[in-house]
Amino acid sequence: FPTRRSSDLTPVKFRKIASAGKVMASVFWDSEGILMIDYLERGKTITGVYYAQLIRKLRVAIKEKRRGKLRQGIVFHQDNAPAHTSSVAMTAIRECGFELLQHPPYSPDLAPSDFHLFRYLKDSLHGQKFDTDESVIHAINDWFQELDKTFFLEGVKALEHRWEKCVELQGDYVEKL
Repeated sequence: FPTRRSSDLTPVKFRKIASAGKVMASVFWDSEGILMIDYLERGKTITGVYYAQLIRKLRVAIKEKRRGKLRQGIVFHQDNAPAHTSSVAMTAIRECGFELLQHPPYSPDLAPSDFHLFRYLKDSLHGQKFDTDESVIHAINDWFQELDKTFFLEGVKALEHRWEKCVELQGDYVEKL
């Protein structure tokens, strides 16, 4: 019988601990607060058709939560993700009567959800462990409910400042403000 060397030992395998994976949230908000949050079902992707349905739901949410705002006109801002710029999504935006604020390509510094909302959300949840998607969703919803109304207004005002800076720099990247 051959003898076993220490290099022949079976490698140690670590047991994976079940935890929540990533949770995809589409958050629609304005200067007054959250209008609508949609949590994407695990295993699904956001397509143009799915996003168009969200836009239509958003219009209903605005009608319910911001009475009279639809008549005043809605300026809608989104990034350039393919699902957002698909023909079906753009049609839904027009049908809902939203005026689309153009978003320059490759400009995360001009997306308020990136530079304001999600940045602070990530900081708030940093280091926490969640066992289920539902516990993540619950923590996110709780965080949003605890925010002061001024948080959202600050995010919109920051967008105005970032746009001005972008124009001043003739379109250069402006994240370091």
